[in-house]
Amino acid sequence: MEKENWIKYKIEIRERIRLFALDILKLSEKILFTTGTKVINYQITKSGTSVYANYRAALRGRSKAEFFSKLSISVEEADETEMWLELLISSGIYIDEFAKKLHEESLEILKILSSLRKRLSP
Repeated sequence: MEKENWIKYKIEIRERIRLFALDILKLSEKILFTTGTKVINYQITKSGTSVYANYRAALRGRSKAEFFSKLSISVEEADETEMWLELLISSGIYIDEFAKKLHEESLEILKILSSLRKRLSP
């Protein structure tokens, strides 16, 4: 991939992850507060927004090694977010189309980031 297309691709991914983080925040507002949901809601919000924060940090990496390192953190956070969303839905705590679409998007983002990391692996 030529450099200009590579940069455009990384920016498109950043925007997709930003929108995902915003949707995670919207979901967080919809979940009713109980003892059980407090933990799940906190973890989804934390990991879901961290995917975006770490991807942005990767884009500002000073070296390929730093980019790879931050990207790896973003992959881990995406995986954790997918797990929490799956748990939220499968437990019956919160099920609606919005949550299901977020879960699907978390899987897609995880695949994209994992593929990107695999392409760059040393």
